[in-house]
Amino acid sequence: MKLGWTKSETHGLLPDPEPREIRYTIVSVDDHLVEPPGMFDGRLPAHLQDQAPRVIETEEGHEVWEFDGEIYFQVGLNAVVGRSREDWKVEPTRFDEMRPGCYEIDARVRDMDINGVWGSVNFPSQITGFCGSVFAKASDPELGLAVTRAWNDWFFEEWYSPAPDRIVPMAITYLGDPDAAAAEIHRNAERGFVGVTLPEQPHRIGLPNIYSGWWDPIIQACADTDSVICLHVGSSGVADMPDGSPMVQLGATLFGQLSLGACAEWLWSGYPSRHPNLKIAMSEGGIGWVAMLIDRLDNMVERSGYGEVFPGDLPPSQVLRRNFWFCTIDDPSTIATRQTIGVENICFETDYPHGDGTWPDTQALVEKVYGDVLSPEEMAMITHENAAALFRHPLPPADSPHAAGLRR
Repeated sequence: MKLGWTKSETHGLLPDPEPREIRYTIVSVDDHLVEPPGMFDGRLPAHLQDQAPRVIETEEGHEVWEFDGEIYFQVGLNAVVGRSREDWKVEPTRFDEMRPGCYEIDARVRDMDINGVWGSVNFPSQITGFCGSVFAKASDPELGLAVTRAWNDWFFEEWYSPAPDRIVPMAITYLGDPDAAAAEIHRNAERGFVGVTLPEQPHRIGLPNIYSGWWDPIIQACADTDSVICLHVGSSGVADMPDGSPMVQLGATLFGQLSLGACAEWLWSGYPSRHPNLKIAMSEGGIGWVAMLIDRLDNMVERSGYGEVFPGDLPPSQVLRRNFWFCTIDDPSTIATRQTIGVENICFETDYPHGDGTWPDTQALVEKVYGDVLSPEEMAMITHENAAALFRHPLPPADSPHAAGLRR
């Protein structure tokens, strides 16, 4: 779907780079879409349509989202792909300052081809809070549910359906009511969605914690539909930081700490033990902390007995390996821990279109960081096989350029 405005200038956007040589088949488990203006048009019940999120222009000339009396803006590092580095900034921005691949599916597929990426899991952006938490806090629960359903309908019809071999269908759900959330997971699974993004630490954003029992219907729905639970760093806010600290720099530095805390909480929630088929994917936290967590879990069981809380199940570290997956952009120092983690539990991400993403040179990064480190079998598992199996996503046909890294 093309947007209805005319770009007046390039606004710092660089010309299209040449498509990169494809040596590795890549399925990225962490990218983002930027919701375009008009995505909610005509998608809500008539009596709610005028309350749908909409893009407005501020006096300063910024395009921002307005919903339920609040303003939500894109920040520069959320959609800087294809811009000159000196133009990267943390402030509201206009859509014509973004590369169209941020919000147009045809342009996204072209950017995936330039970058040598076959498949992509796409998280939401600012207007949803990465996991739908914005809609869960709507003053009118009926509106919050309707907007959640509208977001998923747009994703299915406008983002996934035009490119089903390239886009992994992952939904949000309504976090204001557990039964409604479970029903939405079932509704989406019936039409082919294979994952749902949830807040990694819900108690940090005013939702019930994962030990409360409130999440039981939601987790049951995920287990029943084989929907992957995707936990993205930042979906529950940034780490706590002292006054006066450099928020952007320190916050990004602590991504791994956030993933460690969230992963430990979900492990000890008991959900993975009660639902052995449950699949939980940690996004954008790297893998450097995972082997440390495994060592700690084993030490606790062997020396203290603290780990004896999963009667009849595997030891905690083995539950972790059975039910959790982890993603890496590069992790050049800690890829050496892959055998401890389990190579089958590691996936790859490009984080398009964020500031730490690797577009358009993901193929070169994989070669530089992993080319002399991973065996061909390990390379195939991490770059695409694990993700394809986890999300039940098709791999490229043999005659596709993206098939270059497939195991023959």
